[in-house]
Order: sequence, then structure tokens, then C-alpha cells
Amino acid sequence: MRIVFLGDIVGRSGRQVVKDYLPEVIEKYKPDFIIANGENAAGGFGITEEICKDLYSFGIDVITTGNHVWDQKGITEYIDKDPNLLKPYNFAEGSPGLGFNIYETKNKSKIAVINIMGNLFMRSCDNAFFKIEEVLGHIDKQKPNSIFLDFHAEATSEKMAMGHHLDGRVTAVIGTHTHVPTSDTMILENGTAYQTDAGMCGDYNSVIGTEKEGFVGKFATQDNKKVRLKPAMGEGTLCGVVIDTNTENILANRIEQIKLGGQIGL
Repeated sequence: MRIVFLGDIVGRSGRQVVKDYLPEVIEKYKPDFIIANGENAAGGFGITEEICKDLYSFGIDVITTGNHVWDQKGITEYIDKDPNLLKPYNFAEGSPGLGFNIYETKNKSKIAVINIMGNLFMRSCDNAFFKIEEVLGHIDKQKPNSIFLDFHAEATSEKMAMGHHLDGRVTAVIGTHTHVPTSDTMILENGTAYQTDAGMCGDYNSVIGTEKEGFVGKFATQDNKKVRLKPAMGEGTLCGVVIDTNTENILANRIEQIKLGGQIGL
């Protein structure tokens, strides 16, 4: 099985670069399943029903999210109706939406997609390491061919620890949230594909996808006033990974970074 995962889609630039370059990704890699993190797709903050439908029309099968999932009006009602839009599983019990699900791929295999949020420097949520064990307990009974985790976290140490914690038990652990693609793409020693952060799909002539001036002014002046952040609107770059899985078990054979579009020299 071949899985494509796209990092955080940020604003209009991110949506446009996915629309423009995902056909090329599909033509080149011929993936069986496509996942994308969409929590910043609506102006940099959250996602909407309309944007979800657009992303599905581009070829994306499942959308994962993170700490900004509830930022847009109406999403709490919509997420309960859309099993392909995931929230972090370790959000408060009773919050709407699914934190994981099992899907059928184009080659008729079963893939489990899990969305978990980190605890360090993030909004309050249940312990990520405890909750992933709970999820795997549910998933193991259904015997999927692949298990993919989007670990939406700030701290690189926490992401790496999760990768090693799950090594040999899941197909892939790919980090999101920090919007900068890391160069540690690898297969861990027990067969799990890993990258600390997939990067973003958006305008890299920015600060993590937002206009430079706001963040630069804040840090350069040490001004503690709340800065109004606006998504950068320049040409986007598509960042993500492609993962090949072993047909005999859930482990990965190969992982490769994808970078297409604007600032491809990243």
C-alpha cells in the first residue's frame, strides 16, 4: 500500500498549492490513500465544511486536525456528520467528532488513521501516550493493514519519543503543527516510518504561514500586545511524505519527503 500525507494546509495559499500540485503527486506516486492535516486551512485558523468538501474534491481521503479545529463557526456540528474529518483523540471526552477511524483504500486494504495531540506547550488535553494505547486496543481487534498516526505536537522531543514508543507497532508516526519540514525522514529500527514534522502546505515567505510583519514586530520589540495574525498570501509550497507499506505486516518499507511548488529549495 502507498500512503501520501500532506502537512498542515495553511490558508488560501495552502489550499491553492494542494489544488495545483496534488494531481502531479497522484500521477507520480499513484497513492492508495491520501491524508492531509487541514486545521489551518480556513484563513490559518480552523476548517469549514466547504473547505473540507474542496479538499476531498482534490483527491484527499481523510483530513486530520489539531488545536485549531474548533476555530470556525459551525464546525462542531459538521464534524459529527463527517467520518473523514478527524479531531485529536485525546481532546476532552464528549467533544464532537472522531479521533480515529478505519477506512478502505483504493486497493481494498484497511487503513487506520489516528489523530493525537501532544501535551508539551499545547492546550490542555489527556495524556497522549496513555490515549494512543487506548486507541490501539480498539484498532487491533479490527486488524487493519496499516496504522497511520498524525501526532500534532510542539516539542520535537515529545514527537520523537512517540515515534520510538510506537516503533514496530504502527506503520507511520508523522508530526505536524510546527509547519517546518524536518530532515529526519527515516524508517525506525523496528519498521515504523517517522518524520518529526511534515512541514506545511502554504507560503514559506512567512513566519509559519502567517505574514512576517506581525511576528517580527512582536519578537523584535518584545511587545506583549496581542498581534493580529494574517495568513501569508504568496505562492505556496506543498510539503508532505509518501510511505510504502509492507504487504505482509503493518510496517513501512520506505518513506520519502515531498516538496513541490514555490520555495522548493527548502
